[in-house]
Amino acid sequence: MSLDAAAHPDSTGTEHQPAWPRYVLVAGGALALLLLGAAVGLLLALPGSSSTPTAPGPHSVDVGFAQDMTVHHEQAVQMATWERDHTTDPELRQLAYDMESGQSRQIGHMQGWLGLWGASSLPTGPFMRWMPADMPGHGSSAGHTGVTHMPGMATDAELRQLRATTGKPLDVYFLQLMLRHHEGGTAMLSYAAHAASQPDVRNLAAQMLTAQTTESQYMRHLLAARGATPLPPG
Repeated sequence: MSLDAAAHPDSTGTEHQPAWPRYVLVAGGALALLLLGAAVGLLLALPGSSSTPTAPGPHSVDVGFAQDMTVHHEQAVQMATWERDHTTDPELRQLAYDMESGQSRQIGHMQGWLGLWGASSLPTGPFMRWMPADMPGHGSSAGHTGVTHMPGMATDAELRQLRATTGKPLDVYFLQLMLRHHEGGTAMLSYAAHAASQPDVRNLAAQMLTAQTTESQYMRHLLAARGATPLPPG
C-alpha cells in the first residue's frame, strides 16, 4: 500500500496551512519508514552507549502494540489518502493530509522499533493478544485467542463504499469511518500508554491518544456542521 504523503498546493502554488491546532508533527511518512530504524540504530551505536537495552519479547505489550497499531494505522492512512485526493473541501483535504502524515510517521517509529527488537513487522496471529481479557470488547491476555477484527476497523465493503462515493457524501462517510476508527483504537492506546515496558512506547501511545482524542472532537464538530451523526461503534 502506498503511503504517499505529498502536500497539495492551492491555486497560488502555496501549500494549505492547517485550519485547526496541529497536535502531531507533520513529517514525510515514506522517509520515516525508510530511515527511522537506521537512525535509531546509529544512535544506539554512539560513544557512551556500551550496552543495548533488553528487547521486549514477542508476546510483550510493546511488540503486540507496535504490530497491531501498525495495521490499524495503515488503514487510517489508506482512508486519509483517498479523502485527501478526492475531496473538494479544503478543510477536509487539510485534515486528511495531517492524519496521513502523522500516522505515517508513527508507523515509521513502530516499524523501526520492531526491526531493532528482531520482531515481525506485522502480527503473526490474531490481534490484541497482548491486552487483558477483562477489557470490554478488546482482545485477551497472551496465550488466548485474541480477535480477528480490531475495534474501529472498516470492513472491505465499507472501504469500497468510500471509494465509490463523491462530493459531500464522501466527506461525511470519511468522517464517520475515521471517527469510528479513532475511537475504536482508544483502549489499545490507553493500555499501551501505561502497560508497555519501554518508555518510548508508552510516550508514543500517550501522544497518539492525545492527538486522536482531539481529532475525534474535531470530526464530531465537522459531522454536526454537515447535518450528519457518527456511526455506531464497530
